[in-house]
Amino acid sequence: MTTHEAILSLIERLQTEVLGQEQLIEHLILALLADGHVLIESLPGLAKTRTVKRLAFHLDARMSRIQFTPDLLPSDLTGSEVLHYADGVQSLQFEPGPLFGNLILADEINRAPAKVQSALLEVMEERQITVSGHTHLMPEPFMVLATQNPIEQEGTYPLPEAQMDRFLMKLVLDYPSHAHECEVLRLVRTEQQTGTPALGLDPAMLLSARQETNQLFVSPKVDEYIVSLVQATRPAFAPDEALRSWIETGVSPRGSIALDRAARAHAWLYQQSHVTPDNVRAVALPVLRHRLRLSYDAIADNISEDIIIARLLDQVTIPA
Repeated sequence: MTTHEAILSLIERLQTEVLGQEQLIEHLILALLADGHVLIESLPGLAKTRTVKRLAFHLDARMSRIQFTPDLLPSDLTGSEVLHYADGVQSLQFEPGPLFGNLILADEINRAPAKVQSALLEVMEERQITVSGHTHLMPEPFMVLATQNPIEQEGTYPLPEAQMDRFLMKLVLDYPSHAHECEVLRLVRTEQQTGTPALGLDPAMLLSARQETNQLFVSPKVDEYIVSLVQATRPAFAPDEALRSWIETGVSPRGSIALDRAARAHAWLYQQSHVTPDNVRAVALPVLRHRLRLSYDAIADNISEDIIIARLLDQVTIPA
């Protein structure tokens, strides 16, 4: 089985176990290929946790679930140095926290205060944690999948802009169709009776897929298109007056890098030899939506980030 066939097999298996969320599954695989983190926003009960669990199950990866609460401390995530006493000798030994895993489910991430959120900044960007002057590397692969509920605002904290920018994608889920929800009932009933076998995808296969993704050719014209899209999110470069009034802060250069990585992953998944503007357009919404800060005018006019990005995709010219 080739690397590409193995990834497709993983997608197919997940789609049979998480019904009605095909786009969620594809975007999660794209994020895995691009070595990025994902923020998932949805109402409760739409299979966020189930999807992450099934992904970890089939990847043969270690999953850590962290329930974020207001009383959480940074050391509850990273771990800390603990005093040990053996044979009459005292010593400090580092005990890793739950961040030392492959897939980290940060459940209701916006329920923890800023000091806890800051503990994630280093590990999300550099794949390492520094405790008491000592640096500890994360295992490979390493991915943070965070969830938040859009309607429960009491007891929540807005995520810092620096942290939002470290998520490769923000995915927004909706309810499944009537037919899919009926299938969900039958699927869960069957799993309770028989269980399901693991696919057992070797993590080395995923790392090989990442290397192939990184080697895809990207032309200077596609680079120009990526940068043009990102620059158009900044008020000074917005293509029309309405966009200038709706955007308070645009996308940073980290967004350009994320768009390039996600577009290459999309091209690889669809077996293309090079990246095209269509690949960029296919991933622009999940990659850019959480990097925009809307103005008061946009909020008052009920203009969302998705509306703004769709307008930019219509107006920014694809280089010939």
